[in-house]
Amino acid sequence: MIVCVPLGAQTTHRDSVLAQARYLKSIYHIDEAVGLLSDLVMPGILDEGVLSELADCHFQNGDLEDAAGTYYLLSARQPENILYQIRLMQINYRLKAYPQSIQAGKAVLQRDSIPAVMSYVGDGFNQIGQVDSALWYYRRALALKPRNKTTLSKAVGILLDGKDYDGAISLCEPFLAEDPDNTTIAPLKGLALYLKKDYKSAVKVFQHQEDIGNDSYPIHYYLGQSYWHTQVIYRAEKELLAAWQIDSSDVNLAYSIAAVKAEAYRPFETDVSLWLDKALDMLEPDHVTLSRIHQQYGLGYYRRQDSWDQAIGHYKEAYKYNPKFISALSFIAYCYQQKKDYKQAVEWYEKYLKVAKPGSSGYEFAADNLAYVRSELFMEGGL
Repeated sequence: MIVCVPLGAQTTHRDSVLAQARYLKSIYHIDEAVGLLSDLVMPGILDEGVLSELADCHFQNGDLEDAAGTYYLLSARQPENILYQIRLMQINYRLKAYPQSIQAGKAVLQRDSIPAVMSYVGDGFNQIGQVDSALWYYRRALALKPRNKTTLSKAVGILLDGKDYDGAISLCEPFLAEDPDNTTIAPLKGLALYLKKDYKSAVKVFQHQEDIGNDSYPIHYYLGQSYWHTQVIYRAEKELLAAWQIDSSDVNLAYSIAAVKAEAYRPFETDVSLWLDKALDMLEPDHVTLSRIHQQYGLGYYRRQDSWDQAIGHYKEAYKYNPKFISALSFIAYCYQQKKDYKQAVEWYEKYLKVAKPGSSGYEFAADNLAYVRSELFMEGGL
């Protein structure tokens, strides 16, 4: 027996269930709302109101695949509906389907110039490595909404990665003209100045940030590095140690502290070597960094004038990890010379002179000392 329900009654039932589902969704009983809405879906009938609510429930519930499928159906039926395209853009981005996200975002921009959508499209291009396109969309978004520091920071990040430091600074300037103390954009300008090697200007930016209370790791780290490059060693040491108190996981920071302390002539055994030990303990297999650390060890023992064997050992390690560090050969030779082991000194000076540049100060130093140690060896009867 087929029971016919009057059309008006069907409509009343549908509207009542839809209203109840919307209420349940509003109080985050989304699974219950999905259940009610799913009962309203009829085979072969596309009820836009029901499907729109169902799609939004899937979206809010994190059921992205179901949400994408439903919004796709809706956007095919109503291609002029911007909301459906925006949802497809957002969902595809979360699903890491970046080309589809970009496509949906572009469809929206054909109808409305929405800065947030421009930024989203920029994010999509950024994710697939098309940074020029990403930057173009970020700039479009900033032209309409220049105070958006999130979009601005992404655009500046692309310029910094591309080593366009002047471009990064120029992009920051209009924002900072209105908000000079901004703790997101001002440090980016400081970083651009630092990477540009304009260390004095970088000091001004980072020092001002610290003065107004920005106590973050990047501020202390780059302020310390900038002071180091401008030879204000005592301030560099202070800032780098402050950075270490915030984050002690960076081997380069440990090395920097050791090097700054060495330049400040802090006691090697009780201070400098402590930080070199920290760096070695943290180090992953990185030959360049290992070489630098052993160079600093070698320099510390070399300066002591009484630990030639330790200096020799570390300089040999430094050269082993970085054969381009040919000065190690001359240092080793000189240490042997001070030990009066002239035979070894001759051997290492000769190694150095084979690879050093004739006429350089290092070459002349080694040649003069080689002549001296050969004469000493001759007097000892070793030649």
